[in-house]
Amino acid sequence: MRRKIPSSTSLQAFDAAARHGNFARAAEELSLTEGAISRQIARLEALLNCKLFDRVGSRVKLNPVGARYAHRVRETLDRLERDTQYIMGMPEGSKSLDIAVLPTFSSRWLIPRLNGFTSLFPDITLNIAARTDPFILSGSGFDAVIHFEHSAWAGMRTQFLFQENLVPVCHPGLLTSHDVTQQLNELPRIHRRQNPEAWHHYARESGIFLENPAQGVRYDLHEMAIAAVMAGQGVALVPRMYVENELSCGLLASPWPASDTLNKRFCLVQPPETGINEAALESFKCWLLAEMNTITSIT
Repeated sequence: MRRKIPSSTSLQAFDAAARHGNFARAAEELSLTEGAISRQIARLEALLNCKLFDRVGSRVKLNPVGARYAHRVRETLDRLERDTQYIMGMPEGSKSLDIAVLPTFSSRWLIPRLNGFTSLFPDITLNIAARTDPFILSGSGFDAVIHFEHSAWAGMRTQFLFQENLVPVCHPGLLTSHDVTQQLNELPRIHRRQNPEAWHHYARESGIFLENPAQGVRYDLHEMAIAAVMAGQGVALVPRMYVENELSCGLLASPWPASDTLNKRFCLVQPPETGINEAALESFKCWLLAEMNTITSIT
């Protein structure tokens, strides 16, 4: 059965007219005549069997149906343009993977190690996108995702990678010579918005008294909390694997015990079906597991 898909000319004419609210300006942008824009809009409305614009004299304005459709068309055209530019930039004969990754894991751990992957697999282009929340992987356009275990991945193929354990860290300049256990209560606390109870749990687990554990600023990402800690703004509970370099160089300090219970299990998630990029994905998975095995701090 033939798909009911408008022509690209009609969609581009509609998108331009919707953005400008004017057929003449849309015609100027696309190097067409105003009559050509009008005809393309008419063809689109005939296909959809509904009006997209309210016409008042020589003026046009999107009606509610048109406004909703314009939003979808713009997203589709933008995505198609990005995909086209991406394919145009691929070397001939190369393979590519699109991987969704948690933002801080990507910037703090994965990307700094990708030179090693590229040297081993120069014919594989690895494209990385940040995704904070779990999502439906099938049909998303991603070959795999690196994320924490979640019910959203039910039915997917999963490979355990590491367990994320949180540890309090601060700028060493904030530490004084007196009892560091007491000082943990005195330092400004930095929270991650998605885990607002973390300091409560840490206080109960460690037995360290914290007056009003919920007090303090909140950030969305571990990356933001680490930046605040580096700037000397307080103490944060962050995964030790993300700050190993700073701790070993003395840029950050962690004189307090790590948490045994504040942790998440992370995994590589793949769709259940075998895709055309299966061989490239297997190469990436093998490299990733080898890298994980070299990090002695991950247990």
